[in-house]
Amino acid sequence: MSTLRPRLTQARAALTREVPVLNELGKHDTVCIPVERALTVYVDKRELVTLMTLGAYPELLVLGFLRNQRLVTCVDEVESITVDWEVGAAAVKTRQGISDIEARTAKRVVTTGCGQGSVFGDLMAEVDSIKLPPATLLQSDLYGIVNAIRLQDSTYKSSGSVHGCALFCGAEMLVFVEDVGRHNALDTIAGWMWMQDGPAMPGADKVFYTTGRLTSEMVIKSAQMGVPIVVSRSGITQMGLDVAQRLGLCAIGRATNRRFLCFSGVHRLQLQPELSNTRSTAVAEMA
Repeated sequence: MSTLRPRLTQARAALTREVPVLNELGKHDTVCIPVERALTVYVDKRELVTLMTLGAYPELLVLGFLRNQRLVTCVDEVESITVDWEVGAAAVKTRQGISDIEARTAKRVVTTGCGQGSVFGDLMAEVDSIKLPPATLLQSDLYGIVNAIRLQDSTYKSSGSVHGCALFCGAEMLVFVEDVGRHNALDTIAGWMWMQDGPAMPGADKVFYTTGRLTSEMVIKSAQMGVPIVVSRSGITQMGLDVAQRLGLCAIGRATNRRFLCFSGVHRLQLQPELSNTRSTAVAEMA
């Protein structure tokens, strides 16, 4: 039996705009800045939450948000998502409604996510019920991931002030998303995974990458998506580390060029000493 897919609009919006500035030399110039928008989400005509977003893939963002908040458990529960930027709203229509939605959304935790992320319910309630699949990452693939991000054309390169997230299979980039908050970019990827052919795309052989720090929210959402390895250009918070260790999730931070720190799940990282030797030789030649 094929999985039903929700009908999605394609409400794209300009990601950047030019603004006049005055620089340190007293000269007038123009630069690009990202366009942050408010998107109020309505589920079956009930106002749920307002997301601050860049607006690159708003329908996937909303779908992934519902998934990661555990308000829907399967993509076929959603009939349609309609985004209208003129009123800044996303209308979600479910097939059979969401049971106990008032109680399930009554408690909100404001997280450290850029753009003030939030999660509904107990942040840690389902951590111990998540069982991540066995998976490993080659050190060479980690370097391939970092290099792919370096070469990726991005809004950040033209205007700054946004976070980027990506999903990889080995060193192959499957999808890249930017938003004003890293949690939004992650939710968009979760929505994208649900919209792929067949049942929800499995995360067992995937690696999640973010330019932002690994907070508890980011680690939990990655685990909910079934992705057992996360990589960040930034670091990790104490709660993010605690959750990663409880889950057996591999959390790699400060990954730039050929440097990285593996904070947890070291059994999932397959080191390749010859790459370290190559790096040492290169450094010696540069000295």
